[in-house]
Amino acid sequence: MASIAIVLIVKNEAQVLANCLEKLTWADEIIVLDSGSTDDTPEIAKQFTANVYQAPDWQGFGIQRQRAQEKATSDWILMIDADELMTDQLRSSIQQVVHENDQSKVYAVARLSWCFGDFIRHSGWYPDYVTRLYPRLKAGYGDDRVHEKLLFGSDMLEQRLKGDLLHFTYRDLEHYLVKSANYAKAWAEQRAARGKTTNLLTGILHGIGCFIKMYIIHAGFLDGRQGFLLALLSAHSTFAKYANLWILTKTTKSEN
Repeated sequence: MASIAIVLIVKNEAQVLANCLEKLTWADEIIVLDSGSTDDTPEIAKQFTANVYQAPDWQGFGIQRQRAQEKATSDWILMIDADELMTDQLRSSIQQVVHENDQSKVYAVARLSWCFGDFIRHSGWYPDYVTRLYPRLKAGYGDDRVHEKLLFGSDMLEQRLKGDLLHFTYRDLEHYLVKSANYAKAWAEQRAARGKTTNLLTGILHGIGCFIKMYIIHAGFLDGRQGFLLALLSAHSTFAKYANLWILTKTTKSEN
C-alpha cells in the first residue's frame, strides 16, 4: 500500500494551524517545517505530529518547500498551507490516487478562497488550480523566492482532483497589506537578481490592466463588494511590485 505525507511550511500560524491539521490526521505522515515563528505555532504542530522541524534562515518559498519535502519518507507528497482546509470530497480523491499509486502523474487541486467575508467564485480566483499532489521521488519545487512552481518531467501527466481546497487567504485588510508587501519585496528582489529593471509607468499600466482583468474580464463584479475591493487592492499590489523593483534598482545603482 502506497503512503502519503502532507507537508506544510509555516510561520506564525497559531490562529489557523490547529483547524488545518485536524483535517489531516488520516495521512501516514504530517511534516511541519517552521520558518522561525514567534507565536505558539511549533507547540500547536506538535499536538498533531512529532515531525516538526525548524529552518528560520528564510531563503524563499521554493527552498523552504524543498527542505520540508526532504523530511518526508512517504511515496506521495501533498503540499498544503496552514490557511487551507481540506474538504471531504478532496480527501477521498487524494486517497484514491494514493491507492492507485500511478507515479506517472501529478495532480492539481481547485482552491476556493474566502476573503473579506465571502467565498470568491469569480475574479479569476476560482477554480484556482494549484499542483500539490505528486510522487515524492519524481517531482519537487524550484528555487523561486515567490510564486514557486512544482517541477516534474515532461513525460508526466497532470490531472485534476475532485473537491475543493478551502483557502482562508486574508484575515483582514491589515493581513492583506502586510502579506502583499512581503510578496512585492520578494518579487522585486528575485527580478533584480536576474538583472531585470522597470519604470513607474510600467507599474501603473500593469496595475490598471490587473483591475480590468479581474473586475471586468473575469467578472469580479459578480463577487459584489468583495470583488471590487479585491480588484482594487490587487491593482495596488501589482503596482507595488514594480515600484519595489524600480526603487531597488535605483538604490543599487546609486550605491555603485
